[in-house]
Amino acid sequence: MTDPRSTPLRDRHEAAGAAFTDFGGWLMPVRYGSDLAEHRAVREAAGLFDISHMAEFLVTGAHAGAFLDYALAARHSGMRLGKAKYSLVLAPDGGIVDDVIVYRLADDWFIVVANAGNHDAVAEALADARASFTPPAPAVSADGSFGFIAGVHVTVEDVSDDSALLALQGPAAIAVLEALPGLELAEPARRQGDAPTPWSFDDLGYYSVRAADFAGQSVLILRTGYTGEDGVEILLRPDAAAELWDALLAAGEPFGLVPAGLAARDTLRLEAGMPLYGHELNRDVRPAQAGLARVVADDKDAFIGKGATEPASDARVLVALVSEGKRAGRAGYAVLDAEGTVVGEITSGALSPTLGHPIALAYVDGDRSPIGTDLFIDVRGSRIPATVTEPPFYRRKK
Repeated sequence: MTDPRSTPLRDRHEAAGAAFTDFGGWLMPVRYGSDLAEHRAVREAAGLFDISHMAEFLVTGAHAGAFLDYALAARHSGMRLGKAKYSLVLAPDGGIVDDVIVYRLADDWFIVVANAGNHDAVAEALADARASFTPPAPAVSADGSFGFIAGVHVTVEDVSDDSALLALQGPAAIAVLEALPGLELAEPARRQGDAPTPWSFDDLGYYSVRAADFAGQSVLILRTGYTGEDGVEILLRPDAAAELWDALLAAGEPFGLVPAGLAARDTLRLEAGMPLYGHELNRDVRPAQAGLARVVADDKDAFIGKGATEPASDARVLVALVSEGKRAGRAGYAVLDAEGTVVGEITSGALSPTLGHPIALAYVDGDRSPIGTDLFIDVRGSRIPATVTEPPFYRRKK
């Protein structure tokens, strides 16, 4: 059995007293002290996560956008420069291989960020798509000539080992970033012929990406996250990660910033109703079952999984459940109807630190999925009443 890999920040985590776990083949910090304190810090101030275990793929070339339209479920060729989009890697039979975020840095330059545990599966899926991809037909210009590009002009490069990723999340995250010494913002990406324009963090909208410089190192600031809070993720070289980690904690101390581990990250994403691969998403789940039908651009001429994304008529669907009291359903617990018949199964559950009552995501029979449906969770032999509710459980104040 292979030992788990370490991120570039392992010594920082050890010095801070972190407890570790094997997650997706990586040795990751679960907590530094209190799960609850770290969770609340992200909701009320800011938390700093090491997510360098994530996988990154650089997709470049004149056909990069068209290739991603073919390789992934969403439409990416029409993305504006400096924007990001949530997408899915699908198997030919429509099952979900992984959920990813795609960032467009230039006309012919995209970054795909995937889950650590699915690194190999996504690498294989992109390679297979590259092998079967047919570039679009040449366009005819105004003078009647063809804008022809011979062959397939797209390159997929696995840059995971050359990348570190930090997540700065919480209502004070942008203030911490603005207070960070040595961070200089680069000019935003623009199309040829556009005039350069200055920008600030106020211009960095949600699901955007901008280049910057930190202490002489190029970094990318991604206005995305996995907590339901405002914040950014910062992509940079591994050898610069420790310096940035230290600098962020120092700059964030007056704002209440704390390092946070996977335990807090999990309860934060659950409150925000965000799926976790291996729990809500897997190869046997179709996008519509998980409430992700909107992600699939079915009007595209061709893409991996096209025509196979609709689940069977009797397939269970993902719902959000709320309960009273303190006993929470956990992954694998059965969901019952009033007669005691099993009608579903919990995929993720916890006593919500923010809301103070149990919450859960579960796959249930379609006729048990309408909002307001009363069900029960089998919690170690006790039937705990639960009600189907509209996700997410928590929405940040804007």
